[in-house]
Amino acid sequence: MEGDADVAAVASLIGEPARAAVLMALTDGRALAASTLADEAGVAPSTVSGHLSRLVDGGLVRVEASGRHRYFRLADPKVADALEVLAGLAPSRPVRSLRGATRAEALRAARTCYDHLAGRLGVAVTDALVAGRLVPVEPDPDGEQDPVLGAGRAQRYRLTPAGRDRLTGLGVALRVTGQRPLVRYCVDWSEQRPHLAGHLGAALLDLFLERDWLRRGERRIVTLTDAGRAALADQLGVETAGLG
Repeated sequence: MEGDADVAAVASLIGEPARAAVLMALTDGRALAASTLADEAGVAPSTVSGHLSRLVDGGLVRVEASGRHRYFRLADPKVADALEVLAGLAPSRPVRSLRGATRAEALRAARTCYDHLAGRLGVAVTDALVAGRLVPVEPDPDGEQDPVLGAGRAQRYRLTPAGRDRLTGLGVALRVTGQRPLVRYCVDWSEQRPHLAGHLGAALLDLFLERDWLRRGERRIVTLTDAGRAALADQLGVETAGLG
């Protein structure tokens, strides 16, 4: 017989500052080398090796081999979800340099949350899809408490047939495999409002990057191109004012 969830075991892995920095770097969604993660955490390569071993043993990170090289990736999208929730509860770090302030603002403007879009742009895309009735918000028939809106206001996001036709016509690949839902959402830590996740969220980010509407920057940061600004406004009605 198993008892209650051992939250403390996972919390102790995440709670060490260097390991927390490693995990946040990996919410970029890509596999990164240990040397890169050492730079992100501000520790020596020998030190980060020990931290990575603990994260792998704890099931939060997995290793991918490429020839003689080893790369590290979050073990499951649920790890990124948990980090996003924790980020919403955590206090902000003090910014002590112009570079730090610039990076902090860029993260809040547009970033990746594992494999989907977050920040003000991610929320703006979600708002536009809801307003256009492509992905309307509806009462949840199961009546479960909504993590954003609270008890008594349970809702869900649903892709309509018209929304599917519009998005696939735009080039969004909606090939659902496995148990991951087509449409779900995360509570954006900086905006404290929902952004789309699930297969739809990942497919939208893939399309935006493929079309050069977005470009990857330093780690999780993505930047909106002029072509992207025009396309998102024209194709999806996204309000991009104030996003660079």
